[in-house]
Amino acid sequence: MVIPWQGIPLRDMLSRFEPLPSAKFVRCTTLHRPSEMPGQRRAILEWPYVEGLRLDEAMHPLTLMVTGLYGKPLPNQNGAPLRLVTPWKYGFKGIKAIVRIELLDRQPATTWNIAAPDEYGFYANVNPAVDHPRWTQSRERRIGKFGRIPTLPFNGYGDQVASLYAGMDLKRNF
Repeated sequence: MVIPWQGIPLRDMLSRFEPLPSAKFVRCTTLHRPSEMPGQRRAILEWPYVEGLRLDEAMHPLTLMVTGLYGKPLPNQNGAPLRLVTPWKYGFKGIKAIVRIELLDRQPATTWNIAAPDEYGFYANVNPAVDHPRWTQSRERRIGKFGRIPTLPFNGYGDQVASLYAGMDLKRNF
């Protein structure tokens, strides 16, 4: 689904803080307020939700810190106050309701990688050649279209982002 997000490239935000040379990863943490977010009352996942990127992924111009969509401020259900969008990755990387951003020297543990490491890798690049253990990811449905179409590597953004992963085994580093 194509969404007209509004926001700023995450690199613009991070650059203002002049990351130390030791910074290699970015970790984002979501708001933890079970009194307002009923889903956080269940122990399905560890809360608060945490997601991460390598610093080079975070600095890519397609990585957005989103503050709105469809020309309006970002509503709570879509991740206010801030949401991360990396269009070449699977949706669980798009952490919502971000209240903390940290620069780290080591790869952070992330919520889904802790909960199900055999199913959710740190990188989470859209890769139709790597099926989820419980379903195929080789074909997808588009909203408003009938039938399924082949899923494109990197969600169709390969020309822009594949170089970030040059030399990596994308079946093992899923």
